Order: sequence, then C-alpha cells, then structure tokens
Amino acid sequence: MASRQMTNDHLRLSWHDTQMMATLSPQTVMDYFCRKSNPFYDHMCNNETVRMQRLGPEHLHNMIGLEYILLHVAEPILYVIRKQHRHNPSEATPIADYYIIGGTVYKAPDLANVINSRILNTVVNLQSAFEEASSYARYHPNKGYTWDFSSNKVLSDKSKSDKKDANSAKDENSGTLFQKQRVDMLLAELLRKFPPPIPPMLQNLQQPPPAGDDLNTARNTSEMNNATGPLDIKTEGVDMKPPPEKKSK
Repeated sequence: MASRQMTNDHLRLSWHDTQMMATLSPQTVMDYFCRKSNPFYDHMCNNETVRMQRLGPEHLHNMIGLEYILLHVAEPILYVIRKQHRHNPSEATPIADYYIIGGTVYKAPDLANVINSRILNTVVNLQSAFEEASSYARYHPNKGYTWDFSSNKVLSDKSKSDKKDANSAKDENSGTLFQKQRVDMLLAELLRKFPPPIPPMLQNLQQPPPAGDDLNTARNTSEMNNATGPLDIKTEGVDMKPPPEKKSK
C-alpha cells in the first residue's frame, strides 16, 4: 500500500535543474538525470556505483541489480529513460519509464494507472449525465413520468437550428418545372448525339440467320408434311344474316 501511494505521488511530481537544462544532449542526459536532487533517482542503483568508481556505462551490462538506461532520444526536446532490474548481461526486467521534455523530468504512468484514470473519468461523466437527465423528469398523476426539456436553453436552441436546417435543405432540393424540363431536354439531346453502344448479344440477335439454316428448316418441314400428310384445316361456316327485325304493334 505504501509503495502504491509513493507511485501515485511520483506521478504528480516533476523535477528540473536550471543550471544544466541548456546543455542537454544524448551524451549528458544521463548525468542530468542522475543528479542527487532528482527525486526519481535511486542512489542505491548500479549507475551510482559506476559513477563513484569512474567506470564507463558499458560496465552496467556486467552487473546485477537496479540500473537506469537511455531508452529513446528525440533531439533536442525528448529523452526517455528506463528504470530496470538486470538479472544477467542479456536479461533485464523493466520497472518504470521517465521522460524528459524541455529539461523537465516526469514519470510515465503505467497501464494500470491509465486504465484507472479513464474509468474514473467515465464514471464521473456518467454520474453527471444521470443527474442532469433526472432533473428534467416530471411526474403527473394522470400522465405519469414525462420529460420536460423546455427549461434547457441549449436543447431548445439545438432543436430550432435542426428545424431550420431541415427547411433550408428542403428548399435547396426543390426545383421549378422549367428547370426539370430543361434538364430532360438536355439529357435527350445528349442521348441523341451520343447513343449508347449495343451489347454483343443484341447484335447477334439482330443479324439474319444464314442461308444454310433456311434450307435445313424448309427440308425438315417438307419431310414432316410427307410423313403425316397434308394438314386439313376445318372451317366452320358463319351465318352472316342480320337478326330479324322487330315488328311494331
């Protein structure tokens, strides 16, 4: 619990050294971060041991324990430093990240803090929305519960603006009879000048069948007539006499 409280306190802290801010570079940023006045710097780390023994930074890979390394550089304004625990020359566990922007050191929040912050903001906004919505609820013995937004000036102005936009859109979409007929005339003129191409399937249908097909068709018809004999077409006589006239009494 104490470590959690300390982590939250570090998220609200920032540190800078006005004497060395102007000389920050990838070569001097680690010396800037390892100042004793920096609250984010642990004096029991391997970096402090290397500095006291006046060794090079390459000796950190051969040591075991807590160390700080330069992770990312975006000159001249951003530097990212990682705090990690080294187990062997090829394995290290990240603990925290710190970023330096314009010479000021901040601690980067971890994923748990980011999620907690987003959830807290969401809950606060939902609570305020529910409280505001409940203030517009009205109860009547005959009608029951209803909503009355007339007291909210923002909503009433928004509804008026929506109606105005709908009316303006309707006016823009409407057109006179002359305009519509004029457009139809222009479209017909363009269609006459630039007729659409006929698809290949329709072109094949419009072409007459070859002469060989006509001969085969006529031959098949004659063979069918010879086999079945001539067709007898029966006609019935139709009485074309007019109806009898009615005699007047």
